[in-house]
Amino acid sequence: MRKHLRTTLTAATAVALTAALAAPALAATPAKGTGDHDATRQAVRAAVADGVPGVTVTVRRGHGTWAATADVGDLDTGKPRSTADHYRVASITKTFVATVVLQLEAEGKLSLDDTVEKWLPGVVRGNGHDGRRITLRQLLNHSSGIFDYLRDSGFQQKYMTPDGFMKHRFDQASPEDAIAIAMANKPHFKKPGTSFAYSNTNYVLAARVIEKATGSDDYADEIERRIIAPLKLSSTSVPTRVTLPRPSSRAYSKLAKTATGPTYDVTELNPRLAYGSGQMVSSSADLTRFYSALLRGKLLRPEQLKEMKTTIPSSRDTSRYGLGLVDRKLECGVHVWGHDGGIFGSNSDVVTTEDGRHSLAVNFNGDWSGSTDAIIEAEFCGDG
Repeated sequence: MRKHLRTTLTAATAVALTAALAAPALAATPAKGTGDHDATRQAVRAAVADGVPGVTVTVRRGHGTWAATADVGDLDTGKPRSTADHYRVASITKTFVATVVLQLEAEGKLSLDDTVEKWLPGVVRGNGHDGRRITLRQLLNHSSGIFDYLRDSGFQQKYMTPDGFMKHRFDQASPEDAIAIAMANKPHFKKPGTSFAYSNTNYVLAARVIEKATGSDDYADEIERRIIAPLKLSSTSVPTRVTLPRPSSRAYSKLAKTATGPTYDVTELNPRLAYGSGQMVSSSADLTRFYSALLRGKLLRPEQLKEMKTTIPSSRDTSRYGLGLVDRKLECGVHVWGHDGGIFGSNSDVVTTEDGRHSLAVNFNGDWSGSTDAIIEAEFCGDG
């Protein structure tokens, strides 16, 4: 197990990295019928020039696939990123969780109008939280008002500072710990269903509901059985190991709100800390396959897919939130559906057109700079 703390780049690495940023190398795999992707290539290069260590991107269009990488996956060795890289997808996990909940609704095992109290009695209580007034639908579209445990100052100090992260990155925290942190704070708003506040606690609870409704010991078993296996997503998992599967790149973070200062290798961590809000690992190829299948109706019945795509205003003017799925309006007027995800050392985004025929997934192995938005805009609004 590698516990590497990068406080400064060596002189040689710094020189090599500076040269790389001046003219980022971009390797691409050929594809048929997917366009030249020149605008997308330029946006990928711009992300690296902005400071991202490396990028991997895959585009699925019709029956063709195009993939590319830029720059390094390991700052020590200079090893390049791979189009087959496994990476932590963070909140993209939420779409998988919501899909399973909607499958359970279609099977009559639960209703989106059920209260959280029905499935998790007494769990959502305290400081104004009341699970008797919150529905499963409100968990999935973030209109519950339940406090986001990631915003708790104690949690941030423990896990999101350099000293705290290095000391606690392998902690064996339980979902109940995250829920308890949320319950120790006041809700983001008092009346469920009246507003939007993104909360990771919602999906920790949703994962617990899956377990209760199915009798499974772990919500991960349902994701594996219902999504990963049928779609043959060979690079996708709900891991418990602290390491990433191979191939993979190192993941880097500033562990700060600025893009300056030391760069830390944060590749190894306990993914169970995120649970249903962001535990999963995948690859760009698998993510485009999943979202394409989802929007094409391969995983949900028409009624449930319609519910998933029923959106409410979110915290961004250009997007609306459904049930674990975001409707994003691009600058050129095109609408794409998907989700993004950010976790220590990893920023990811995946989107697809409504017909599921044009999909893109991208990952940065650094969490402090670059724009996945620019890459998406380039692919769907440029000359891709």
